[in-house]
Formats: sequence, structure tokens, C-alpha cells
Amino acid sequence: MKTLELQFVNEEGKTVRLTIDEPREHVTQAEIANVMDVIIAANVFPSSGGDLIAKKGARLIDTTVTQWTFA
Repeated sequence: MKTLELQFVNEEGKTVRLTIDEPREHVTQAEIANVMDVIIAANVFPSSGGDLIAKKGARLIDTTVTQWTFA
């Protein structure tokens, strides 16, 4: 499973993470940066440390899960 993690800085200087499960394939760094700018400008995601004020980074996380079931 892939997850896109967007990292922002809030007014207190703390990192706030928003995650998107199963992002579309071949998303670019420029597209991610643009979306993060829109999120900051719209101010729709509250955080306990105040408004989101800057982009910190983003990362694509690819995890593999192996599951065993025992009766």
C-alpha cells in the first residue's frame, strides 16, 4: 500500500502531517507543492498549534504487509 505524507509547519513551529492513502501514480513534486500551497491558503485543516503556515516536505511511503492467519 502506498501513502503520501504531506508535512507542514504550524504557527508554533511544529510539524503537522496529513496522509493520503493510495495516491495516484506518477504524481510529481510540483503537483504536490501546488496542492500544499492550496491547503495552506484555504486554511481548512486545523491543528492544535495554530494555522498551517509553511510546507516542510512530503514523502511517498510504500509498505508491504504479509499476514498469517492461525486458526
